[in-house]
Amino acid sequence: MDSLDRHLIALLSENSRTATSEISRRLGVSRSTVQSRIDRLVRDGLIERFTVEVGREYESRLVEAHVLIKVDQAQTGIAHAGLRRISQVTAIYAISGEYDLIAVIAAESTVELNRLLDSVASLDGITRTNSSVVLETILQR
Repeated sequence: MDSLDRHLIALLSENSRTATSEISRRLGVSRSTVQSRIDRLVRDGLIERFTVEVGREYESRLVEAHVLIKVDQAQTGIAHAGLRRISQVTAIYAISGEYDLIAVIAAESTVELNRLLDSVASLDGITRTNSSVVLETILQR
């Protein structure tokens, strides 16, 4: 990866919907160069996906919880797969300590959040959960 690739990734990170013609203008290279670089970065696994970052207006409507999860070590893969199938699980972190994972869940209401927490707790391989609802985000970078 060279300097041009790093600048290309930076531009796409700001807005993955930026037109190839705009990127080529900003980088001072042809559109075909930009497209071939993007294709190579995707093929080589340096760009995994293009995604949407939801706005603060949408995020402010969600109820978020951080769920500490204890997993039966013999069923780790099953527990991970079950968590991945829940679309409202926005992140899963492996951690050290008494619990094995932290899952971040975003729901549209407390009723939905309660249902999701019950769903997580009942997944195969999960032996215990402890949830904390996020009341306010102080800092997010």
